[in-house]
Amino acid sequence: MRILITSDIFPPDVGGPATYVPRIAAELAGRGHQVTVVTYSLVQSCTEDRSHPFSLVRVCAAPPRWRRLPRTLSAVLTHGRGADIIYANGLVTESVLANCALRKPIVAKVVGDLAWERSRDKGWIHDDIDPFQTKRYPWKVELMRWRRNWSYARMDNIIVPSAYLKEMLVNHWRLPSDRVQVVYNSFELVGQGLAPSAPATAGLPVKYKLITVCRLTGWKGVDGLIRTLPALPDVGLVIVGDGPLYADLVALAQTLGVEERVCFVGTVPREQVPAYLKACDIFVLNSTYEGLPHVVLEAAAAGLPVIATDVGGTREVLQDMENGQLIPAGDACALREAILSWIGRLPVQPAFISERFSLQHMVQATEDVLQQTLRGRGR
Repeated sequence: MRILITSDIFPPDVGGPATYVPRIAAELAGRGHQVTVVTYSLVQSCTEDRSHPFSLVRVCAAPPRWRRLPRTLSAVLTHGRGADIIYANGLVTESVLANCALRKPIVAKVVGDLAWERSRDKGWIHDDIDPFQTKRYPWKVELMRWRRNWSYARMDNIIVPSAYLKEMLVNHWRLPSDRVQVVYNSFELVGQGLAPSAPATAGLPVKYKLITVCRLTGWKGVDGLIRTLPALPDVGLVIVGDGPLYADLVALAQTLGVEERVCFVGTVPREQVPAYLKACDIFVLNSTYEGLPHVVLEAAAAGLPVIATDVGGTREVLQDMENGQLIPAGDACALREAILSWIGRLPVQPAFISERFSLQHMVQATEDVLQQTLRGRGR
C-alpha cells in the first residue's frame, strides 16, 4: 500500500500522536508499504528527519493561523494523489476537505473528543466528557461539534484505542458500529537509566512519593491530588507534565502549605518518564476522563502500584493487573484510603502487561484495517 498519514504534531513536539505516528509509520514502512507523513510543524526540519524509513513533509504552523489551511490542503492534495489510502491521525477536517477532490479510501484514528477538549480549554464549558455528549451548548461549541461529526461521518473506517471510545462514537456521534474498530495502543518500556534531573525528586522531605504524569488540565484532577496531601504528612507528590493549569496548581500547593512536598517537573522527553516513575512509590491517575491511559502501563511495568479513577477506558487497562486499583472519580476519601492501603503493601512486583498491548498486535491490527478499507469493506 501507498499510505498517506496526517498528524497535528510530530517530534520534536511531545504528545500522544507525536509518539504514535513515527512508530506506526516506521512499522508499516518496515512491512513493505510506502509511507508519507504530512504534519504541522513549527520547525522546517530536524536532524533525525532523514533517518526515518518514510517520507516526512512538515507544513509550516507558524502564525497567522489562517495560512495553515491552504498550506495543509496543498500538502495533502499533492501527496495524496499518489497514495492508495489516507490515515488521518490529525488534520482530520483538512484531510476530509482534500479528499473531496482526491476521493481516496480514508481512515481516521480517534483518541478523544477534540470538540470537548477545546471547549474546556477555552473555558466555554465545564462539563466532563460524558455529559458533553448529550447536552446542548452555545453556538460556538455546537459549531465545533458539528465540524467533528461532519468530518468523521466521511471516514470509511475509524480506529479507536478503547471499547469505551467505540461506544461513545457509536451511541453519541451516530457512527455505524461496523466502521469503528478497537485497536489498543502498544506499550514498550523505554529509558532504563535515571534522567539527569530525576534525582531532584529525592529532595522531597517525605517517606513516600506519589507520581502522576499528565497534561495539566481540569479533567486530570491534579488539584484533587494536591488537596489530599495535608492529611498525608509522610507523602509527597511528583507531577510530570505541563499545561494551562500549571500556575494555578503551584498556587494551590502554596495555599495549602504543601509546596515543599510537591515537585513540579514539567514536560520531559518520553524516554525519561520511566526514570521518574522508578524514583517514586505509587502512581495515581485522578482524572475524570481517559480514552486509554498509556502511562498506566508504563507505571505498572516500572513496578509501581496504580491507583486510577474508574473513567473512560482506564478499566480496560487495569482489568488484568494485580497491582491496580480503580476508585470513583471525585471521591477524595476513596483516594486517600487507597493511597494509605498501598503504602502498607509496598514494595510490589512489576505487573504483567497483556499481549493485546504489544507492538506486533497493534501494527498487525492497524494494517488489517487499512487493507480491508482499501478493498472497500469499510465503505
